[in-house]
Amino acid sequence: MDQITEQFTALLKQQGIELSSAQLSQFELYYQELVSWNEKMNLTGITERAQVYMKHFYDSLSLSFYLNMEEVQRLADIGSGAGFPGIPLKIAFPHIKLTIVDSLAKRISFLQHICDELKLTGVELIHGRAEDIARQPAHRDAYDVVTARAVARLALLNEFCLPFTRQSGVFAAMKGSDPTEEVAEARKSLKELRAALDRVEAFRLPVEDSDRHIVLIHKNGATPAKYPRKAGIPAKSPLI
Repeated sequence: MDQITEQFTALLKQQGIELSSAQLSQFELYYQELVSWNEKMNLTGITERAQVYMKHFYDSLSLSFYLNMEEVQRLADIGSGAGFPGIPLKIAFPHIKLTIVDSLAKRISFLQHICDELKLTGVELIHGRAEDIARQPAHRDAYDVVTARAVARLALLNEFCLPFTRQSGVFAAMKGSDPTEEVAEARKSLKELRAALDRVEAFRLPVEDSDRHIVLIHKNGATPAKYPRKAGIPAKSPLI
């Protein structure tokens, strides 16, 4: 184990997460494949190994600091990009049944390759727009936890993600800077989508010492039939 993985494991241990040597090997292979594929397609602007471990892997796992992932059976990651936070959470908590939705076929191809290389099971990869997939009975009001990381403003994310969240489930929006303004702006969307703000968790990313916030939203009832609106409409006319 080198200095980067030693630091990674030590920081996670402080949060009650202990990774096996097999899981650490999965993270390392994930890093190597990410960098390799990134030469062919734009997956991430972060490729330096120490930064990938901290800004992608550790940051993704930070969701588990505030939610008991042992109790989560089904998790959906919307607009996952290169697989964050879904794939790191799946590696650390292999019992989770993970669904990833992304609108770009190339990214889905990369994620399929990662799942094959890392021998991950119980992962469903869906190419499509969140607004369309959330209307399918198999995914509507179906997931214990739904998450999105640095995808869009909260009012828009709510319409993308809350339709996937089951009643009494949680939508967790992973943000960088202070989301106070976004939370205020999102009040109408929360009301329309039968959800309520639970809390906002704030922390600083170790080593990088940068701000992180996780907005935790509780789903109170089934998604009204008119939501989500047709693909493209939420972005043009968010619920604010």
